[in-house]
Amino acid sequence: MAITLFFWFWPETSSTFATVANLQILLSSQVVIGVISLGVLLPLMTKEFDLSVGSIAALSGVMVAQFATDTGSSLGALGLALLIGLVVGGLNAVIVTRLHVNGVIATLGMGTILTGVILQQTGGRAVSANIPDFMSAFGTAEIGGVPIIFFALLAIAASTYFMLDHTSLGRQISAVGSNIEAAKLVGLRTDGLRATAFIVGGVLCAVGGFLYVSRAGGASPNVGASFLLPAFAAAFLSAASVKPGRFNVWGLIIAVYFLAVLNNGLSLAGATPYVNDWVNGAALILGVALAALLYRRRTT
Repeated sequence: MAITLFFWFWPETSSTFATVANLQILLSSQVVIGVISLGVLLPLMTKEFDLSVGSIAALSGVMVAQFATDTGSSLGALGLALLIGLVVGGLNAVIVTRLHVNGVIATLGMGTILTGVILQQTGGRAVSANIPDFMSAFGTAEIGGVPIIFFALLAIAASTYFMLDHTSLGRQISAVGSNIEAAKLVGLRTDGLRATAFIVGGVLCAVGGFLYVSRAGGASPNVGASFLLPAFAAAFLSAASVKPGRFNVWGLIIAVYFLAVLNNGLSLAGATPYVNDWVNGAALILGVALAALLYRRRTT
């Protein structure tokens, strides 16, 4: 809130930041990052890292754009995105839980493989999609001045929150992250829970790719790298608010828009583009440090 008020009244940005158009852009532009960040959050809650999230979203975007252009089916494109997330998330889960490959190495390798698949599929060229009207409207239309796609983020976040905080599955996932050895002793199927986190996370990232195409009207083969750092920064910063010391959904949403407001305000003030890289990198470092500090305080 403080950073929003700062840019709202700062003379350098007051005439541009507080406009309806800019606020609408702020809300809609972070939806994809928000959904991918939720995909990062699930494995993190089991103390696993999924470094393939950006590549999953990018692959989903490319395949969805091509499929929607060829068939004109919005529902089919969404189904394809879900299938991609399910397959890639499932592969990550098998490699980590059955082959016992370190999660960082496994998902880094998977992300690299997916990058190769994307380049093979596109030849390194952006996919300019002739997407169906429904998909286009979903990504760009508004209700009462609020982008429809922002409501999609809220719905996905609310569903994820309910699953994590109000179901036995969510509580078991949290138990694995808190103490995996204790979770084993009470009879929890820890490998299955870690696998579930990877699979659901993969599906969320693929849905992020679908939303990216809906909003952009096409897909870039190189977009995955731009998703990875902001998503991890938001996921780690989630532990600094709402439930200090714990990764949580609503803290993540706050973090996504905190970073968005900061980057947007700096851009409107005339900051050079590389400043945004500084902000996102510093946010990731700060998020990791805060998450570790608050976790230690909570457990001591």
